[in-house]
Amino acid sequence: MKIKIIGSGGCVSIPRPLCQCRICREARIKGVPYARCGCSLYLEDLNLLIDTPEDINAALNHADVKEIDTILFSHADPDHTMGIRVIEQLKMDWLARSVGITCGHPLTVGAMPEIIKELRRQCSKYGSMLEYYEDMGLAKVGNMNHMDKNGIHIELVPVDESGTVTVFVIGNHHQKVIYAPCDVKPFPDHLLFYKAEVLIIGNTIVGDQLKDGFVLEETNDLRKELFVMKEIVELKDKYQIGRVIITHLEEDWGKSYDDYLRLQKQYDGIEFAYDGMEILLPTS
Repeated sequence: MKIKIIGSGGCVSIPRPLCQCRICREARIKGVPYARCGCSLYLEDLNLLIDTPEDINAALNHADVKEIDTILFSHADPDHTMGIRVIEQLKMDWLARSVGITCGHPLTVGAMPEIIKELRRQCSKYGSMLEYYEDMGLAKVGNMNHMDKNGIHIELVPVDESGTVTVFVIGNHHQKVIYAPCDVKPFPDHLLFYKAEVLIIGNTIVGDQLKDGFVLEETNDLRKELFVMKEIVELKDKYQIGRVIITHLEEDWGKSYDDYLRLQKQYDGIEFAYDGMEILLPTS
């Protein structure tokens, strides 16, 4: 399997507009991998994209993605969905439509049922965005709890009983990858997570001292919402995971690409994602 991190950033892209901090100035000058788009992932084997942050067009172009057949959504938060107009960018041919030719190969768009309900409430002046793209023939939208294609099985595991946040388990006969980009704390307990080759996970505060010297005290409520590095190590050990890649890296953490390279040397089997990062798993 070949997986690519399309965007490794958090709810605020890097560089943050107007920001003159060290990280954002450097990202403007150097670009990727110092710059980061919103969190998204691409599975090349299935031409499958997970999530559409606002800057997904730029991220797809940077990653040189050639084809998308399917878009899945992890949850309905705006930083993972507000680039949904990419459906139009990918599939609408206004000139062809002007002479009566409609889209012949609509995208498959899927998510767990409660997430689809939430996505259908996201609107423009034309009403529901998803319904608009369905009516235009650009997408076929459906509830999804699992997917099987080309020898790859994807299981959509709900984080809790609400069914509004997803952990993806992507596997074939030889290997397994877990993708848990956002809102996954507390992490669900599931047998499928054991002995995965790779866990790609967001929701992690990196370091106790963050942007502009902000010190994250033990009593800070962010510690209840997000993992800290110690908890990531514990997850890796509990589920006997070979390799952990931390994504959804927030601008608020105040760290550059070089900072993350130095930091990951302190951990065994834990890395930090960057835009365009490729994860290639052998077939045996």
